Amino acid sequence: MSAPPVLRRADRIMTRERCIETLERGFSGRLAVIGEDGHPYCVPLLYLWMDSSVWLHQTIARGHLRRSIEREPRVCFEIDEQRGVFDYGRFECDSGLAYRSVILFGTIKVVQDSREKQRFCSALMAKYRREDTDRPKDFYPRLNEIAVYTMTVERTTGKEVTLPEISEQWPAKDRTKTPDARP
Repeated sequence: MSAPPVLRRADRIMTRERCIETLERGFSGRLAVIGEDGHPYCVPLLYLWMDSSVWLHQTIARGHLRRSIEREPRVCFEIDEQRGVFDYGRFECDSGLAYRSVILFGTIKVVQDSREKQRFCSALMAKYRREDTDRPKDFYPRLNEIAVYTMTVERTTGKEVTLPEISEQWPAKDRTKTPDARP
């Protein structure tokens, strides 16, 4: 893996612990692969953060994603949490977004072991199932019809912008970046 780029906004960097916390509670993410034609391909997926890896699943059919992974296992995975839009200055463009985002770089492989696939499915259902269901747990009759993937993480980056207190937002405080501008 190449050396990580220097992050331009060092003031927004999240600690590794905060990145892990965000990964553990995130709802969905986007997996980016290099397509067969060399173009990027990105797909939204439910996921698990388990064993210090990202775990995902899809149909076992060899579609665009599967063929891309088989050709090139280097991938990127991103999750984010939107925390709200806020005004920081007197112009409409003086708006900011409070957020957290984590981007992971690494390699991905297909999980072959059926016990590992079963363990993934049980953990996935524990994360996403409704609490009021009375359906049988840990029973997956179509386990052989899904592909489970695990991503080995080689590099992690995380950024966040916190939602400012009301006293730090417009109109209480004007932090426009163009104070001399006139409409």
